[in-house]
Amino acid sequence: QVQLVESGGGVVQAGGSLRLSCAASGNVLSILSMGWVRQAPGKKREERELVASILSGGRSYYADSVKGRFAISRDNDKNTLYLQMDNLKPEDTAIYYCTAEFIETTVPNDYWGQGTQVTVSS
Repeated sequence: QVQLVESGGGVVQAGGSLRLSCAASGNVLSILSMGWVRQAPGKKREERELVASILSGGRSYYADSVKGRFAISRDNDKNTLYLQMDNLKPEDTAIYYCTAEFIETTVPNDYWGQGTQVTVSS
C-alpha cells in the first residue's frame, strides 16, 4: 500500500507560478510510475485529465496543454513528487491529484492522493 499527500495548491493570477508537492509513504520502493491528474470544475470524475507522469528511469510525459509550462520531477531521497507550474492560465484551474503505480506506465492510477485545489484568476 502507498499513501500520497499533496500540498502546494492555492490561488494565483494568470501568468504566475505554483509548485505542487506529493509526499509518498508506505511501500514507496515499489513505485515505478507517478503522475499528476487534474479534475476541472464541472467535469466528471471520468473526465479527469492526465497532466504529467514520470517513470522510474526519469522519462516524463506531458499533456499537450501543459507542455513547455509544467515540469514534473521526483526526489527519491525525499519520497516526494513535484509539479512546477509556470505561466498558469485560468483553464489550469482544477483539483490536482497525485497518482502512483507499481508498474511502468505513463498513466499511473492505482493510488491517489486526496487532491489539492489550484485556482488561476484572470
